[in-house]
Amino acid sequence: MDDKIIEFTSLLRQNGLRVSVSEDMDGFKAVKLFGLHDRAVFKDALRAAIIKRSVDTPVFDELFDLYFSGLGEMLKSTASSLMSAMELGEADFQRLLDSLSEILEDLDVELSELAQALLSNNTGQIERMLREAAGVAQLQNIQRSFQEGRYSHSMAQMLSLGALAQEFEALKDQLGRAAIDPALLEQLRRLIDRRLQDLTDMIKRTVRLELEKQDHSLRQNQRMQSLAEKSFYYLSEDEIRRMKEAVAKLAQRLKNVVSIRRRHAKRGKFDLQDTLRKNLQYGGVPFRIQFDHRVRDKPQVIVLCDVSDSVRNVSRFMLQFVYSLQDLYSRVRSFIFVSEIGEITQLFEEQKINEAIEQSLTGGIINVFAHSDFGRAFRSFYRDYIAAVNNKTTVIVLGDARNNYNLPHEWVLKEIRQRAKQVMPHCDLVEECRNLNQLYRVIDRLVS
Repeated sequence: MDDKIIEFTSLLRQNGLRVSVSEDMDGFKAVKLFGLHDRAVFKDALRAAIIKRSVDTPVFDELFDLYFSGLGEMLKSTASSLMSAMELGEADFQRLLDSLSEILEDLDVELSELAQALLSNNTGQIERMLREAAGVAQLQNIQRSFQEGRYSHSMAQMLSLGALAQEFEALKDQLGRAAIDPALLEQLRRLIDRRLQDLTDMIKRTVRLELEKQDHSLRQNQRMQSLAEKSFYYLSEDEIRRMKEAVAKLAQRLKNVVSIRRRHAKRGKFDLQDTLRKNLQYGGVPFRIQFDHRVRDKPQVIVLCDVSDSVRNVSRFMLQFVYSLQDLYSRVRSFIFVSEIGEITQLFEEQKINEAIEQSLTGGIINVFAHSDFGRAFRSFYRDYIAAVNNKTTVIVLGDARNNYNLPHEWVLKEIRQRAKQVMPHCDLVEECRNLNQLYRVIDRLVS
């Protein structure tokens, strides 16, 4: 096990975690003290011994599962898929395996070790053989996704996949000549064919697991690609929390939309063009030097976020986005609304993100269980906060525009647009926007 700990800590270092030799020694002591009988205790003990920064915990947990449980979980998944494909429950599947074992014994059929392991679903033996083949093929050296095919081919050669295919064909012929019930014979042939296909898939997935262990960025990209295509409506709270980085990038894109006004100061950088223009009366001789110092005027952003029941499943995501905007801008005012409107700027400034979002969604600021009434909320905003909107303000409204046939009071948006720098989008842009990728495309159109 000491060798496993050393290999695992080396893997942690490859993925950017700070693990020294002293942490290796602490890991040995933790394993010796707590043992291996309880996987959860083993994981907790190893984490406590090795990890010194809370920010490294998620990477540790992920790599631990990949290193110590990845192959085992993959084999369980393969077995479940096999039972599903053959339309058999666990008990019926085991009876089929037992029947095959008895038939092979009666026919005095000798099979290779790998064939026996596959046809008896001996996951422990299959895992051991996959690990041995991976070691001989030096799978630990894989670095990029384009190498997957080469390493899969090498592992297939180590496991003699071609010879196994011939062995299974010969076995099907032997079974066909035996006195076996036709229905059972058909099931056995399907099982044998499926097991050969399963082994091919196991090899590919073993290679992918090793690549994921070596390349943390690949795992992150794959995870975000999957989440980016998933509808906001179906995101779980855990998935929304995992999208924090994507939300921050999205907020940064929106920041780029807002042009920054500049003003001239009394003195600054030498301005060649202005100097030449001002000295034309002297024949171009620069008697009067001109300077240009441009000072940034920070824009103000006002965000109105719908938290009604119709968007309850995505409200947490939208509020996370609002929270990120407040982190990026120094002048942001944030509001939530259903039929009433309430300001959450100070709440988001003073509370941690999860606490602030929870208070916003549980009715502490406004009645979040009322029926949506955009018009009433807009009118309340106009009455209480319109003075905050000026020509440096960008107004963003997040919501599904479901107004339940109430008066829309669209004149409020018109008034806001006349006073504000811009309102996004206020009918300048109408797009379906139900997942992160679509939202990115909308923001990119605004940027362009």
